[in-house]
Order: sequence, then structure tokens, then C-alpha cells
Amino acid sequence: MSVPTIPKIGLIVGSQRVPRACLQISEMVLKTIQDTNQSATISLIDLLEWDLPMYNEPGVPSQITSVDQYVHPHTRRWSKEIASYDAFIFVTPQYNWGYPAALKNAIDYLYNEWKGKPAMVVSYGGHGGGKAAAQLKQVLYGLRMRPIERAVELMFPDREYLVKAATGKSLGLLSDVEGQDKVWSEERKHIVESFEELLTSLSQPGDK
Repeated sequence: MSVPTIPKIGLIVGSQRVPRACLQISEMVLKTIQDTNQSATISLIDLLEWDLPMYNEPGVPSQITSVDQYVHPHTRRWSKEIASYDAFIFVTPQYNWGYPAALKNAIDYLYNEWKGKPAMVVSYGGHGGGKAAAQLKQVLYGLRMRPIERAVELMFPDREYLVKAATGKSLGLLSDVEGQDKVWSEERKHIVESFEELLTSLSQPGDK
């Protein structure tokens, strides 16, 4: 897989729930990376904005090799969007030990557009979302993507914070107040380290 001088990376906001914390957390992940690394272009891909219906293509994604083979305009748009990126960061909550149906649905629309591309997983929840992250990585392997070994787990610090997240209130994740302790300060370091691993993976041959 040829890699451009400046890789294009899609950061997928993996929850459509309203209210939700996923967009705030995704924006924090984006800012954390951009504050330390300017070697890639990163764009948010918000599944709430895409609002894909439940998979309704008659074809089998793994057998589709051209965007023109998709029947529906929304699938063609989604295919072109995903095909335009070199790698992905998935940000996902954990629901009942799994990741959201909306994210699985968005993934299952395509196959060859994902295949061979590196991926990084950031999960969050009352216990960090590790079970959701593990399930998601299994699916990414099934797509013959290349998820990096390190997964970032963001555990809500207390029940009050969890309730704020569940009700869509501000989590103060982008605060720049000098001297103010940031939530997930250690985990932010892990985000940066994982992103560097993602970039390293991009320089290695992919399975296309």
C-alpha cells in the first residue's frame, strides 16, 4: 500500500446516541493527538451525521470491488468517504459489554474499502470499555484490517462523571485552564503513543 507524504486518517465517532459523550471524547482524542503530532491529517467521521440505515444492499460487500456496484446512493457516498482514508481511529462506548450497533452497521456496509488499513481503538465507559474494544478488534481482523496491539481504555473516574456523560453534559475535556488537572491525563499519553504506533503501521506493507 502506497502511503502519501501526509497520511489521511479518519476518526470515527462510534455512537449515534442522543444525548451522548462520544463526540466530546472524540474531539478530545483529536486535540490530544494534534497537540503533539502534526504529521497526519485527521478528520472526524460522525456516524450520527451519516445516519446510515440498517444495511440494505443486495450484494455481499467482500464481492464488491467498485463503488458503481452499490445500489444505494448512501452506500456509494459512504464507500467513497472510507476509501479516501489511509487509516482509522475508532472511538467507541461500551454498551452491555459490546460496542454500538450503529458502529457495527457502518462497518458492515463495506469490506474492500477497509481491507489492509491500520486501525486504532479508543474505548470508554464505567470500566473503560475493554470488552467492547476486544470485540471491535476481532471484527477489524475479520475485515483484514491491521489494528494496532495497544488499545486505549478511558474509564470514567466516578459515578458523577458517568452520569454527566450519559446525559450529554460537558465533561470539560478540552479545558485549557492553566494548572487544572485534566481527566485521563495518563490515558492521553497512551493516546499519543498509540497514534505513533498507528503511523508506524502505515509505513509497513498492507494486505490489499
